[in-house]
Amino acid sequence: MTAVDQVIRHPLAYARQMRGWSQPELAAQIAAAARRRGLRSGVDRQRVWKWETSRATPDTDSQMLLADAFGIGQGLVRVLGWPDWLPGGDETRTLAPHSTPAALREALAARMDRRNFVAYTAASLTGFAHEWATATPAAFAAARQGKPVDADLVGSLESISRNLTTAPTAQRQYTAPLLDDQLKIVTSLVDEGRYSEQVGKRLHRLAAGLAQTVGWHRFDHGRHAAAARFWHAAVHSAHTCEDHDLGAGVLSDLAYQSLWLRDPATSVAVLDRALRRPLHPAARSVLHLRKARAHAALGEEHACTRSLGAAEKNFETAAGAGAAPAWCAWMSRSDLAVDTGRCLLDLGHTRQAHALIQNGTEVLPVAREKTRAVFLAYEAEGYLRGGEIDRAAHAAHTALAMAQRIGAPRCTALISGMMPAFKKHKEVPGVAQLLEKAQTARL
Repeated sequence: MTAVDQVIRHPLAYARQMRGWSQPELAAQIAAAARRRGLRSGVDRQRVWKWETSRATPDTDSQMLLADAFGIGQGLVRVLGWPDWLPGGDETRTLAPHSTPAALREALAARMDRRNFVAYTAASLTGFAHEWATATPAAFAAARQGKPVDADLVGSLESISRNLTTAPTAQRQYTAPLLDDQLKIVTSLVDEGRYSEQVGKRLHRLAAGLAQTVGWHRFDHGRHAAAARFWHAAVHSAHTCEDHDLGAGVLSDLAYQSLWLRDPATSVAVLDRALRRPLHPAARSVLHLRKARAHAALGEEHACTRSLGAAEKNFETAAGAGAAPAWCAWMSRSDLAVDTGRCLLDLGHTRQAHALIQNGTEVLPVAREKTRAVFLAYEAEGYLRGGEIDRAAHAAHTALAMAQRIGAPRCTALISGMMPAFKKHKEVPGVAQLLEKAQTARL
């Protein structure tokens, strides 16, 4: 693992590393800022470490000195508060003519990644979702620089991309570099090629689908800032080719990421805006289901129930509405059951949640192994909350073994989060074996 791949857990650590400062060097910068004000600073490496691990919060005076060190205006510190005023929070790009190549290249070029928090602020992300919901794409330019891009070439790229994005779960850990290369090729054609409006729409739709898939690969590995950048670029591409279903789907991925990062309020706000466009019923079903998850995390039972009802209604309608968009073709009654169970689990209805999660997991198609591993992790958490420790240990052990075999680190992270609770029940059958396996996996 290289230095830039290491987990960066706090915005202060990110801002410091972007300046190339160590913790002692940041303390020295703060001391210098204090001297310029005729003051003395007692901040040392240990104090910086406490701030970056959230063991302490800098007082007002220390924040003002930090702002001086980073060159940030004092007014911004007072308005935004800690730690939102720190530098490094990315802003989404405005949806505009020719904005797609720049957004795609930013995603591909990013090297530093704040893995445990999202690249974009909640306000920026919500505003971006609103812009997508209300904007109209400009017409394609009549001519571009470079060689003509014909329909046969795009067809070949579409075929290759389809094979890569639909590869069985167990193979996806090997196809990730190929998808990155494929997206680079498509981005170059979008940016430098000369093509008709129809071919251009196909290229942008292809770029959006690839960026969405690459974003999920980053998300599954905990690289949240990178995932957000790829999804941001995918929305630009989907907007340009006027694929509202795909654009809404990628916005819902960003919303799901906010939920994963324990910001369900932003998730609800983004999904509300994504649902403003006319969409295929299958797409609306997915969005409403994810919105229900966010409401459940907020403890909003009535709103959650409404969203679950909308997800069910749209799922039933989707069967007669033609082929579902490719990005949500996986949506099944199994997903409805398990995510409904997950909502009930968050709302404290443990017994009902158990039945739905277990039944949904049992009927999941065999090809969806990563999803099965995640569902089993949900099942383990449900049993753990209900005090059925032995059954929880069995489900967690099965999920962990599956996640290790197919390379599903997001599922592994779910299991890791349960380890402290399992350690309190070492005497229960199956727990010792689970803890041993977790130790081997370095959880």
